[in-house]
Amino acid sequence: MARYTGYKRPKNTKKALGELFHYMGYHKWLLLLVAVLVFISTGANVAGTYLLKPVINQFILPGDIRGLIYALVGMGIMYLCGALSTFGYNRLMVKTSQKVVADIRRDLFAHVQKLPLKYFDAHTHGELMSRFTNDVDTVQEALNNSFTMVIQSSLTLTGTVVMLLVLNVNMSLIVIVFLCIMFFFIKWNGRRSKEYYDRQQAFLADINGFVEEMAAGQKVEKVFNHEEEDMKVFREKNEALRRASTKALGYSGMMVPSIVSLSYANYAVSACAGGLLAIAGMMDLGSLAAYLVYVRQSAMPLNQFTQQVNFILSALAGAERIFEMMHEEPEIDEGKVRLVRTEKTGENGRIGYAYAWQDERGKMTPLKGDVRFENVTFGYVPDQKVLDGISLYAKPGQKIAFVGSTGAGKTTIINLINRFYEIQGGRILYDGIDIRDIRKDDLRRSLAMVIQDTHLFTGTITDNIRYGNLSATDEEVAEAARLANADSFIRRLPDGYRTMLYSDGSNLSQGQRQLLAIARAAVAHPPVLILDEATSSIDTRTERLIEKGMDAIMEGRTVFVIAHRLSTVRNSKAIMVLEHGMIIERGDHEELLEQKGRYYQLYTGMYELE
Repeated sequence: MARYTGYKRPKNTKKALGELFHYMGYHKWLLLLVAVLVFISTGANVAGTYLLKPVINQFILPGDIRGLIYALVGMGIMYLCGALSTFGYNRLMVKTSQKVVADIRRDLFAHVQKLPLKYFDAHTHGELMSRFTNDVDTVQEALNNSFTMVIQSSLTLTGTVVMLLVLNVNMSLIVIVFLCIMFFFIKWNGRRSKEYYDRQQAFLADINGFVEEMAAGQKVEKVFNHEEEDMKVFREKNEALRRASTKALGYSGMMVPSIVSLSYANYAVSACAGGLLAIAGMMDLGSLAAYLVYVRQSAMPLNQFTQQVNFILSALAGAERIFEMMHEEPEIDEGKVRLVRTEKTGENGRIGYAYAWQDERGKMTPLKGDVRFENVTFGYVPDQKVLDGISLYAKPGQKIAFVGSTGAGKTTIINLINRFYEIQGGRILYDGIDIRDIRKDDLRRSLAMVIQDTHLFTGTITDNIRYGNLSATDEEVAEAARLANADSFIRRLPDGYRTMLYSDGSNLSQGQRQLLAIARAAVAHPPVLILDEATSSIDTRTERLIEKGMDAIMEGRTVFVIAHRLSTVRNSKAIMVLEHGMIIERGDHEELLEQKGRYYQLYTGMYELE
């Protein structure tokens, strides 16, 4: 019996099945061979039972031992072929299903990589991960077992009913009546068990979320002496789960015993009726023997068919969610300008490398890092503007800082430079080129970014720093770490640069993770550097230590800085003060202090960032 998954049925079964068949079509010859083997296996099982009639009537009753041996050998060969076919299609189906699921998983991951950031903003990580885990696993299990079992069960049930009618039409009415009773019972029981399994899934998700929340908030719980109240809530949730689970398992647990009991009753009534017909000479003994075997095996395929169809529908619901995600509109990129590497001669006569923008006609524009906003308007939601007519410029090598309250639009400006989102009005120029004309991959390759929420990947410290420049040598990685003042703590670790990081670098402090992120940006050697609260997780002492390193990283580069600590932006060429999506003040540190406006209030503590 297939396990119940708690999924809803697909909204459009035909469409979901069609898309799944599209992937299965890549392996159609293997599936055709599976279908042939399933047919042989089922045919051997159904035909083998019917052979009991001639064996009993023609060999056992007349006492023909030689003929009986030949008949038994023939039946043995038939059943052996059926067993080999069953083994063969099971092995082939496992192989085929793994290929199909691997294709789906590959295409799903490839498509996710192309989705815009706004899609991830609108969906939780758990929701996205469930597509790769729960949904893909359910489709895999259905392909492994359910599809072939549905075909085999339907063929077996059809063949059994046909053979019952062939052996005795009147007796078959008894079996058909019992099969109808079984079918309606299975349908009623399945509906009831599904109702309580749905409740069980909901209560289980609720209690899991509560336990996870409590485990993460243990300090807060203990500080406020909330253990007893939380225990009371847990008891209520646990009791609700217990009641739903008891009902769900109660209904599902009665399925097999009830079907077995009905099949025994069916067999008993058929045996009595058949015995009476045989005594009256209206039915031969061989037909009765074969008939009763068919009766015994008629309940199993009906039960299997019903259960597997329900499971396939659940799997198709999972497949539907996968394909819905794969049909999401990918990130639009109409850019034609590419980033290319060019040779240049240094002051000492050595040949080095620089970068330039190359358009479709081959025209080359040197990459300098000149960024300009011209009357830019943007909103995450069309009716709600986050930036309203922003204009600013950053010449090559300048350091531009943004300060302002939370929600003023500072991080939004940074996201627009990367083209994580598309602007609704105005334009952004990069070295005189509209960034919408630059290929997104090339645009982002020319930028390096250090954000507040540092993310480290599973791998060594070297791998994580090299993530900023995959071609960087070990020496370049170490040099980047020295610039960010991360080298000293890295070398104190037991394995140094070969130290493995797991769970987003949980074995490091938040400040150490931030230093690695800065080193990752340094190794990229970008013309434009973006620092979004890059030192927010570093204490004041460590911040002073890395200031020289940061100055070295920023030398000769255009830098955009967002910081709540105004001390970190004092040496900026220009400081932009934002409020409600507009620049209300601009100038360097001294100029803004002289204006005695919002920046002056922030710097002197008269106004706090909120």
